[in-house]
Amino acid sequence: MFTFTITAKVPGTLARAGIIETPHGKIETPAFIPVGTKATVKSLTPEQLRDLVGAQATLVNTYHLYLQPGTDILKKAGGLHKMMNWSGPTFTDSGGFQAFSLGADHGRRSKIAGAHSREQAAADFSRSADVEISPNAQTPFARVDDDGVDFKSVIDGSAHRFTTETSIDIQHAIGADIIFVLDECAAPDADHAAQKKAIERTALWAARCLVRHQELKEEKNSRKLSEAAKAAENEPHRQQTMTASSVEAFPPSALYGIVQGGRYEDLRKESARTIGAMDFDGFGIGGTFEKGDMATAVGWVCAELPEHKPRHLLGIGEPIDLILGIENGADTFDCVAPTRIARNGSVYTRNQGRLNLLNAQFIEDFSPLDPTCSCYTCTKYTRAYLAHLFRAKEMLAGTLASIHNLYFVVHLVKQARQAIIEGKWVEFKNSFISP
Repeated sequence: MFTFTITAKVPGTLARAGIIETPHGKIETPAFIPVGTKATVKSLTPEQLRDLVGAQATLVNTYHLYLQPGTDILKKAGGLHKMMNWSGPTFTDSGGFQAFSLGADHGRRSKIAGAHSREQAAADFSRSADVEISPNAQTPFARVDDDGVDFKSVIDGSAHRFTTETSIDIQHAIGADIIFVLDECAAPDADHAAQKKAIERTALWAARCLVRHQELKEEKNSRKLSEAAKAAENEPHRQQTMTASSVEAFPPSALYGIVQGGRYEDLRKESARTIGAMDFDGFGIGGTFEKGDMATAVGWVCAELPEHKPRHLLGIGEPIDLILGIENGADTFDCVAPTRIARNGSVYTRNQGRLNLLNAQFIEDFSPLDPTCSCYTCTKYTRAYLAHLFRAKEMLAGTLASIHNLYFVVHLVKQARQAIIEGKWVEFKNSFISP
């Protein structure tokens, strides 16, 4: 079962509050979805993610789970939820961005324009995926054609290929509630012609993903019906109530299409209209953005997409970007930034912006990370203690900082939702942007 219900809107904007219903529970939107790249949010247990952070769902990376541990292990484990002991809703991306990120044919990849070298691309890729690239991988590459993308593993340099069909197959094997089509993400500095080609290929792949997704759903329904029929042979009274509609397919994943187009308004709108006309359960907004124009580009897209379906903004998670993304129509978000910067000693605060706890000023600062925050870290520990942990290179440092950063962004978006419901969006936005 997958549904989306809009419960409140903000007049004069595209902001709205809603509820996504999935087989593993509901997601109250807007919502920030923490990223668990390899079926783990780095340094946190699933219980901490749920109880201390308040996360409603998590997103995992198809590319990396395909490479390690692989779909066979995931199937034997009973799917993602059982393997990682997470009972709530889950998302998987398609793996396309990661496969393209170090491509020799595509050059520089990052979510925000500005990478200028292969070395910078590698750094952007590592940060976006929240992983370290193995030296055994040597020089990764990617070659794309109309049927898919060839790439080398960042683990050992072995050759692999993603097609639309294999990407959907892998995501079904993972068993997530919400999955995404394979798309082509062009480089941030790609010109209009290159971006045009990318949205055309993305649309071609989207249609093929829909076909494969439906085939797998029908196969699973058929298999479930067959299993139920065999069981009913031993219990004749069950035969009278068993029908195709009464047997639930597993996993009943919802499929999202993805809109591309880079920084070009005409291409963003064209892609949104094309993908929006297809029978997807929801939509992802992908690709690359000019740093100052992200919110505008999101608004272009959301104005074209069907209003009654949810929209996910891929890979964006800075606090100000979340607020502007919500105002321009995005319902859910994911990003590795909160945990990545936490492990490097940086934390978000409401009134002081981002703090670097490695700075000398925090060595004797016995105040909480953020006096306005009610997270586990802020209620029990001080800036001085975390500064000590980071300087001493203790593992606990990353855990405590990650708990705070994730709590900060998760609850920032929850506060945004409440402001929308209460009709106080303008006051909330202004208090955050100009405290």
